[in-house]
Amino acid sequence: MRAYRLARRDSAALPLLSEVPTPVPGPDEVRVEVAAASLNYRDLIVLDGLAKGGYEGRIPLSDAAGRVAAVGERVSAWRIGDRVAASFFRDWIGGPFRAGYMSSALGGSATDGVLAESVILPQASLVAVPGHLSMEQAATLPCAALTAWQALVVRGGLGHGDTVLIQGTGGVALFGLQFAVAMGARVIVLSSSDAKLERARQLGASVLINYRAKPEWDKAVLEETNGEGASHVLELGGPDTYERSLRSVAAGGKIAQIGVLTGFGSTPNLARLQSMNADILGITVGSVAHFSAMNSYIESQRLTPIIDRVFDFEDAASAYAYLRSGQHFGKVAVRV
Repeated sequence: MRAYRLARRDSAALPLLSEVPTPVPGPDEVRVEVAAASLNYRDLIVLDGLAKGGYEGRIPLSDAAGRVAAVGERVSAWRIGDRVAASFFRDWIGGPFRAGYMSSALGGSATDGVLAESVILPQASLVAVPGHLSMEQAATLPCAALTAWQALVVRGGLGHGDTVLIQGTGGVALFGLQFAVAMGARVIVLSSSDAKLERARQLGASVLINYRAKPEWDKAVLEETNGEGASHVLELGGPDTYERSLRSVAAGGKIAQIGVLTGFGSTPNLARLQSMNADILGITVGSVAHFSAMNSYIESQRLTPIIDRVFDFEDAASAYAYLRSGQHFGKVAVRV
């Protein structure tokens, strides 16, 4: 079969297509014939880490959907032909997160990912995908959608009438927008593009703020909420946005710390967090159990992921470049 592996060529870091043996599942494993994969900002971080000496030879990407092609002798959960998706954390099946699960993140420092024609995974790490979704749509769910779900629903306890502040219009942002609208929340979206803000409005956003036109967007958030702020903040930016997120959160509200789009190492002044009796939730995707519950909700609401562009398998490097350009609205996928 064909699979991509990360490699360094001169000063460049890139995914290279290669021929590798088709894997054979063990007793409790499943071989999934990958139909589609999708990219996340994390995949750019991994690629940049390769240039610094890490991830050499790793099969990249965490998100994929496909059909069961072979099963081990002890597999009872799946049959040949079942439509499935891989969970981001191979070993986080349910219950509270444990530090040891981090090394099982697909396409990361210790575990191969899914940008291949076939992958082998434990039967317990797979979930059934919503029947109304295409394979490309289903492939966008494991990281971005589940991150938004854990932030707003599992940990956030989002309810009807809450106010959600969302930074940007990437994958996590738009899934957060769709979940919040479906649950009856009021959504405020930040973007530097009026065109993207208009598309967010069409998806149900109630308040649109162009942060280029209003760089003090936290004041705009307070104005739009009668001085109360947002009960839920999807903090996707990092150091450059954190202080304003803190100034935007409502009393008793929750900031879901997710993104690092402007780098790492936020050092915000947390005094307002205490005075507002607010919380910061550290969010890194979710478990298989969370994934299954989310997919049931997506199916019940007939929600459809927003895909900006789908690239051919042979053109995966262009998918990386397009994601890095920041032009996308929603997800970038690869048809395998």
